[in-house]
Amino acid sequence: MPQATVHLLRHGEVHNPDGVLYGRLPEFHLSELGQEMARMLAEHFRQRAERGARITYLAASPLDRAQETARPTSEALHLQIHTDERIIEAENYFEGMKVTRAELRRPKHWPRLVNPLRPSWGEPYKQQAARVAAAVQDARLQAIERAAGDFGTAGPEAILVSHQLPIWATRLSAEGRPLWHDPRKRECTLTSVTSLVFDDDGSLLRVEYTEPAASLLPGAASTPGA
Repeated sequence: MPQATVHLLRHGEVHNPDGVLYGRLPEFHLSELGQEMARMLAEHFRQRAERGARITYLAASPLDRAQETARPTSEALHLQIHTDERIIEAENYFEGMKVTRAELRRPKHWPRLVNPLRPSWGEPYKQQAARVAAAVQDARLQAIERAAGDFGTAGPEAILVSHQLPIWATRLSAEGRPLWHDPRKRECTLTSVTSLVFDDDGSLLRVEYTEPAASLLPGAASTPGA
């Protein structure tokens, strides 16, 4: 099988005026800026395809913000959006709350803060990385299968629209780094692209990272989903 690339695309900015940790909550949609980010990413992938990239498969988390980020790319590349539950946002005890230092000092939350290595407040990092890695491998195979008969020179590519923490945990795992980390130091900005490049036998060759919508990041909201 040929070399293949799976792009993990983080969704765009979310309309979240209350600054809550929205996690898996429904009805959190892209802001106007987030929609612009999604259009910019669609143009990025359209130009990539124009230069010969064979992007043949597109999937997104079931959450509104991921589906809305995927839509312009779907239209630009004429690809169906497949929904994959395995690339959904991480579960988080603090979902729906505005997580401030004052809130975290409340004794009722302390049992959830005892183990930042797992972490004790949400879905284990290992579990996140494992489910996304399984989705990545399936997407790789889907991209290869759908490119069959296309005699282009570039390896097939897939795009998975997901969320910051699952993407970051997957990257840390792929690079053999510890999964526990400071959330403020994740290299995974809004609509950034973390690309996993695989050899023809399915082994990981390298991880690449780009920010096609970097020009739109100044002033964007930074509240993570988890």
